[in-house]
Amino acid sequence: MEICKDKTKEALKNKKNSIKRFLLGRAGFMLFLLLMQIFILLWGVDVLGDMFSYLWGSFNIISALVVVYIINRNDNPAYKLAWMLPVLIFPVFGGLLYLFVRLNIPAIAVKNRIWSIELKTRPIIYRDDEVIEHIENAHPHLSRISRYIDSITGMKVYKGSNIKYFPTGEDKYKELLIELEKAEKFIFLEYFIIEEGCMWNSVLEILERKVKEGVEVRIMYDGLGTLTKLPHNYDKYLRSKDIKTKVFLPVAPVLSTIQNNRDHRKIFVIDGKCAFNGGVNLADEYINEKEVFGHWKDSAVMVTGEAVQSYTLMFLQMWNIDEKQPEDYKRYLSETVEEEGEGYICAFYDNPLIFDRVGKTVYMDMLNTAKEYVHITTPYFLPDNELLTSMITAAKSGIDVKMIIPHIPDKKIPFIMARSYYQLLIESGVRVYEYTPGFIHAKNFVSDNKRAVVGTINLDFRSLYLHFECATYFEGCKAVGDVEEDFQKTLEKCIPVTYEYISKIPFWEKTLGRFLRIFAPLM
Repeated sequence: MEICKDKTKEALKNKKNSIKRFLLGRAGFMLFLLLMQIFILLWGVDVLGDMFSYLWGSFNIISALVVVYIINRNDNPAYKLAWMLPVLIFPVFGGLLYLFVRLNIPAIAVKNRIWSIELKTRPIIYRDDEVIEHIENAHPHLSRISRYIDSITGMKVYKGSNIKYFPTGEDKYKELLIELEKAEKFIFLEYFIIEEGCMWNSVLEILERKVKEGVEVRIMYDGLGTLTKLPHNYDKYLRSKDIKTKVFLPVAPVLSTIQNNRDHRKIFVIDGKCAFNGGVNLADEYINEKEVFGHWKDSAVMVTGEAVQSYTLMFLQMWNIDEKQPEDYKRYLSETVEEEGEGYICAFYDNPLIFDRVGKTVYMDMLNTAKEYVHITTPYFLPDNELLTSMITAAKSGIDVKMIIPHIPDKKIPFIMARSYYQLLIESGVRVYEYTPGFIHAKNFVSDNKRAVVGTINLDFRSLYLHFECATYFEGCKAVGDVEEDFQKTLEKCIPVTYEYISKIPFWEKTLGRFLRIFAPLM
């Protein structure tokens, strides 16, 4: 594609002085303002402490009350421990910081809007009672986990839809371009990262043509994920092409804990007939058109049939968070195609503003109910105690638990922290492998040749607790075998983590990793 090549050259040329652009651009300016605010806050607390010594005692009392509140809060124990340390060590600043961060007052309004939208839209999505009854009688495990997902998210389980697994970003990209050309009514896409280059520019070229043909196109991308990836006011540029565009939580130079709750989802819906989900963002490293951390290994799925309704509804729910006028969702959900696929498909999402952790629960359920094996690929491994215990318990029970993580990390600190778990995992029977060609970004769980999950949910606190995420659970489908086949092929390109391998990790790295694990929930 000449257009693709020309635009790729142009994009690469624009990125040559990326560090300079970051420091002198809006990202650097916002970072400067945030640091200034933190400095002023610390300076103010210090001055007040010097001027009014009695305030020190008051702050100690506040911190003690905060600790009592933390202990009694319905929260993950790892979060409690991670917060109690700074509160007790820094009684003046720690208590105030906790109240500011964990109360997350700005998120209350967003939470209420999301909840209101969900209550109004849940009855709209199609529910096949015959399928539900059949599942309850014939597949008790699927019935249980699908009821749980439905109770939290309103997403249904579907029989007869088709799912296709893509073992690389390149495979998804090729299929995506084919499906885009078929669009006749609407195209919805929601991504954490969009970046100019071969992949995005070729997609955008089709979107521009489709808009001119009368197809409705909506794009939503995360404000932080694209902060250094897209030019300033890129949303206005897209709107000038008659593409409806929204930026989820644009990064602002104001201290606000809502900025932690990023939209990490990857959803692409075309005419309500097919949907894409998985780890692949719309940027060149995801299709290895650009190399940043060696070979980029990712995964995705394409769903067709009635199950596409779930992805359409998920997108519209997020799109309408800041809309004042109600939207007619039904006109987008009625465009389904009769399929004769095998097995069952259930899309779901994670909302960080509520207590239930759907992704974590689904992962743990697979570990706790496996009969033969659970095979995992993840770019980050910073689990909470419950998830770690499930992995260890499964392995000690004789289940073949294997996990592949990167050998070339994109973030050094999380990688050091992940390696600090190696000793415990190996001793417990969990077998760990590092993907030597580069960075593995796929987020896959597959178990017993029966069920699998492909989506956006990493095995770290940020993904499990702080981000908006989504994934696809499927059971009894051919694609389950494809996920396992991909795992086995990927395993051939990995090195096993052994006691000898662990012994070669520098002592300082092991020590730093164990220390930083205490603060993993805060990262």
